[in-house]
Amino acid sequence: MGSLAVSENGNIIYAKAIGFKESSPSILPSDEKTKYRIGSISKMFTATLIFKLIDEGKLELGTPLSKFYPSIPNAAKITIGLMLSHRSGTHNITNDSLYMTYMLQPKTRNEMVDIIAATKPDFEPDARTEYSNSNFLLLGYIVEDLYKKPFNEILQEHICKKAGLTDTYYGGKIDPARNESHSYRFISSWEKQPETDMSIPHGAGAIISTPTDLVKFIYALFNDQLVSKTSLANMLTIKDASLGMGIMQLPYESKKVYGHGGAIDGFNSILCYMPEEKVAFSYISNGTAYAVNDILLRTINNYFGKYDKLPEFKTYEVNPQDLEQYAGVYASTQIPIKVTITARDGKLFGQGSGQPEIPLEGADKDVFKFEPAGIVMIFHPAQNEFILEQGGGKFTFTRE
Repeated sequence: MGSLAVSENGNIIYAKAIGFKESSPSILPSDEKTKYRIGSISKMFTATLIFKLIDEGKLELGTPLSKFYPSIPNAAKITIGLMLSHRSGTHNITNDSLYMTYMLQPKTRNEMVDIIAATKPDFEPDARTEYSNSNFLLLGYIVEDLYKKPFNEILQEHICKKAGLTDTYYGGKIDPARNESHSYRFISSWEKQPETDMSIPHGAGAIISTPTDLVKFIYALFNDQLVSKTSLANMLTIKDASLGMGIMQLPYESKKVYGHGGAIDGFNSILCYMPEEKVAFSYISNGTAYAVNDILLRTINNYFGKYDKLPEFKTYEVNPQDLEQYAGVYASTQIPIKVTITARDGKLFGQGSGQPEIPLEGADKDVFKFEPAGIVMIFHPAQNEFILEQGGGKFTFTRE
């Protein structure tokens, strides 16, 4: 379920929504104006506002975090530029198991700052690049500090009005009456997912929007409507890990592609722009049973006339009695997480440390997958292990 939009030279050339935004008390179908939580694509908006402040002379890339939040470890050595490029070393709070215990409850800015301040840095500032939501929570607060207004008012004034975005704003409790969508995951049917309270992600992930608005936003950003050419060039400066300052460089053949992805609750989203072709693509799903990146890739291929054969969507029927042989807690020497495999109600589930549980679908004998995240697990029950394949990597997990 979800919504897709494609724009060319700033004009929408394709838009379509499928699925529903609400399942009870009655099913309400989605349409092209249905609004979704966009997760970390919000970081592009926050980065744009930071660069707007820089253009106005109210902030510099070299401004230290200690000017605003001295309680954060290494604040005197962390600059605005390091935070934008995920080189601050500030620990990512969403990686902690505790995050799951408070994500559904409202918290004040002071409470969130205290949570970040209590974490130990992952590395010295500017030592390497490592994605951290904590950076953009703090950047969102700095935006409010300097403009002396709530984030949504700033967003509307400096981005939405200038780019003509009519369905983009700082989110709250989901309201289908406002054409806002809930999120779902598919087990044996679509199951509604819990709602993260939007005070938690703030500038790192609290915006809701539509694909149509997102392609308008990225076109405006790349065509001098929101920040200066110098600021845009800084945003696109990639040091490593394909991360710029609030934006990512994405792979597609030899073409230059920039954008960002997002995930929050059961929502998955992606936005990208090809500046040479002036074409933008955005897809947001509120119920994912097929990898969002694959859907986007097929869309881009089709735009360039490379029509893909439709996937077969085959499933492998697993005998429910065979599932218990895979259950257990597994650990790997290659990556610092544990994975708990559970057999329940004739289905198999996996859960990484500090992460939500995911349903695993049979793909072949001893092979299970979670298509939305591109996860494949190949079990070897006799050896008490499985091989995790994701993003081109292979990791061996052994049962404890």
